Amino acid sequence: MVIGAGVVGAAVAAELAARGARVTVLEAEHPGAGTTATSFAWINSANKEPEPYFALNHAGMRAHHEFAGGGAPWFFPTGNLEWAVTDRHKEVLAARVTRLRERDYPVEWITAERARKLEPDLAAAPSHARFAFFPQEAYTLPVLLLSRLLGGARDLGVTVVGGARVTAIEHGPAGTTVICADGGRHAADTVVSCVGRWTRGVAELAGAHIPMVDPDLAGSATVGFLATTAPVAARLSRVLTGPRLNVRPDGGGRLLLQALDLDAAADPAESYPPDGGIATELLARLPEVLTGTEGAAMEKVRVGRRAMPGDGFTVAGFAATDVPFYVVATHSGITLAPLLGRLVADELYGDESPLLSDFRPGRFTSGEALPPPPPARRPGEQ
Repeated sequence: MVIGAGVVGAAVAAELAARGARVTVLEAEHPGAGTTATSFAWINSANKEPEPYFALNHAGMRAHHEFAGGGAPWFFPTGNLEWAVTDRHKEVLAARVTRLRERDYPVEWITAERARKLEPDLAAAPSHARFAFFPQEAYTLPVLLLSRLLGGARDLGVTVVGGARVTAIEHGPAGTTVICADGGRHAADTVVSCVGRWTRGVAELAGAHIPMVDPDLAGSATVGFLATTAPVAARLSRVLTGPRLNVRPDGGGRLLLQALDLDAAADPAESYPPDGGIATELLARLPEVLTGTEGAAMEKVRVGRRAMPGDGFTVAGFAATDVPFYVVATHSGITLAPLLGRLVADELYGDESPLLSDFRPGRFTSGEALPPPPPARRPGEQ
């Protein structure tokens, strides 16, 4: 039994089914209704620390390349181009490049001329700007990725039940039963929770303690603006991470925009119209990154809510409870989904992964005080 039909849940279900398991996926609303569809969906490991978390995400990048094979309509391995203008950002970027080279992570310093060859519509940067190119990074269109994962799972016999919000998990001599708000009762040998930002509540139903940073906390690192433009006649092939704006293609000529310094004002309880102040500010910054975007219009501004365990790092493993309950929760769900699908399935069949050994749920103790929620991020802190 898998709870949650986002990219992680779909990947786990597909891998379990490929090993011969009979799998049912319970989804509270509809597939992708949670974090999956509100992600910048940048596949990377460049700023993931400490080293075990970096290694896990780097393996996640490789898993995406393997999963896409020679090409896929959801996966764009065109790299990330980052440039720094301020002294502080240059220092942060230089330290990251040095660290990544020591770990054999592909990255190179490039000239402004090379940057414009990669992206002909890149706006002119100050002469003192420094450019770094991360060629193996990628972006994905997350709903298309989810459809591929979930479709593959269905092809293998996985049953997906929508509108099945889990309200209780019972365990006794006769086995484990997952009960849903619609009255459905589903027997399970093992329950795998892949519910993202709802992890704490579902874990409590199984008697487990998995703290999560409040996904509704305005101004914290769990929330951030994502804005989608109307189609724009500007050339863009990859993720761009600049001093004041991150941009990637979003299909059909649309661009997805992210400005980390604005996230301190993001509030999931508020709505942000496409002609409001946040949209206006993001559109004003866009010509700083890409030429040919003057006069662009905004289609949608939303607040993405990230699934972030209490200490910020991935959780994967069996919880200390009488229920056979395996929990997965991670801030890096898009990057890690294909890898976690394989590793979790391996572990459920008895093959523990060294990549997950630092991320077990047993590191949390009920009642333990956690650090305060992290603040919103700033440029140079992607």
